[in-house]
Amino acid sequence: MLKRIDLRGQTLSPVQLAATLPRAALDVESALEQIRPVLADVRERGAAALRDLGGRFDGVRPEHLRVPAEALADALDRLNPEVRAALEIAIAHNRAGHAAQLPRERSTEITGGGVVHQRWVPVRRVGLYVPGGLAVYPSSVVMNVVAAQVAGVEQLAVASPPQRELGGLPHPVILAACALLGVAEIYAVGGAQAVAMFAYGAHVENETDRADAAAAGGTGDVLCEPVDVVTGPGNVYVAAAKRAVMGTVGIDAEAGTTEIAVLADATADPVHVAVDLMSQAEHDPAAASVLITDSAELADAVDAEIAARVPTTKHAERMRTALTGPQSGTVLVTDLNQAVAVADAYGAEHLEVQTADAAAVADRIRNAGAIFVGPYSPVPLGDYLAGSNHVLPTGGTARFASGLNVTAFIRSVQVIEYDEAALKSLADPLRALATSEDLPAHAEAVDARFQ
Repeated sequence: MLKRIDLRGQTLSPVQLAATLPRAALDVESALEQIRPVLADVRERGAAALRDLGGRFDGVRPEHLRVPAEALADALDRLNPEVRAALEIAIAHNRAGHAAQLPRERSTEITGGGVVHQRWVPVRRVGLYVPGGLAVYPSSVVMNVVAAQVAGVEQLAVASPPQRELGGLPHPVILAACALLGVAEIYAVGGAQAVAMFAYGAHVENETDRADAAAAGGTGDVLCEPVDVVTGPGNVYVAAAKRAVMGTVGIDAEAGTTEIAVLADATADPVHVAVDLMSQAEHDPAAASVLITDSAELADAVDAEIAARVPTTKHAERMRTALTGPQSGTVLVTDLNQAVAVADAYGAEHLEVQTADAAAVADRIRNAGAIFVGPYSPVPLGDYLAGSNHVLPTGGTARFASGLNVTAFIRSVQVIEYDEAALKSLADPLRALATSEDLPAHAEAVDARFQ
């Protein structure tokens, strides 16, 4: 079922490999042109634009753009107990995993009497986007919110698309996850318009908006205040909107359609490989599933498993489209050395290593959003309960980008503290450097202190 790309016996550079490998198309530039009017409309008309855009893109004009507190409480009360228990495990595991990411503050004595302190300061307010298209993702609530809470962010706002069949509210499981996490500021807003709302803020349209804002402690004509950072996955229009507002706010990444690569040798179980490739194809018809192997026999066995299993799955048509699309395939390589080179050139969002001595092979990987080691660390574990974050770089951006973590919500601030003697000891070399750059006032700022 998976198309074959045979690289055995070929020596290709990283650039040549990247051009050869299957890849999902993500035309953010074209999407940018389409969403610029959306961003401008929200910036100009606030809540009125958000309602109009909800009607246009989601098929419903929400009465309550800001979700009332009673809707949150009701969603939590009605939450399936097994789902609630699973979410509570996910929250606990993610708090532990993200707490380990917090950097330590340090003070370094550079010279006698001269100290540089390294502080880490959280941003004040963040906007967290949770998609609601082909599937519902309470797990994305957990991933975004927990990372921000562990970082120490004071104000968290969540946006998720309004659902026509739910009277214009986001999905109740999304609302329940927010309630479990103590997040009270949730908006029934989806897509690029949600990113615009977070970046620019939004003023009220009517008395319902004013009452909703007032009930939450807001005042005046502000429905949603602007944020400092926007995070969360979404479709190409969300990615384009994040690119457009970057600089007005910080963003995590331009996340595209999900992708998995499995680096496997002849020791891998073809059932494990097949079901893991299928698990990500279930997300979206444009999802990418790539097998990298030096075993043609394993590739044949995986194809056979996929052919047998796909017709019996709930989302068979979606999965078949993804697995047979140009973004998916099997890459045959000469050996594990070439397999590692291919994996690095691909830079998968999710990379599984199912080989003999998988940990040693995983240690050789440079480019991946997250690496899953061995037969009992499948990607779905990371999607929900591993304690890692599932908001990860896609489209090869793992070469330079990281998955969502606490550092998306904190800033490094250096505090410089020198006493008189320490400054005086550096006056001469400072003057030499300032003079060499033709900036004499820099030197005077020091010299004046000792005249």
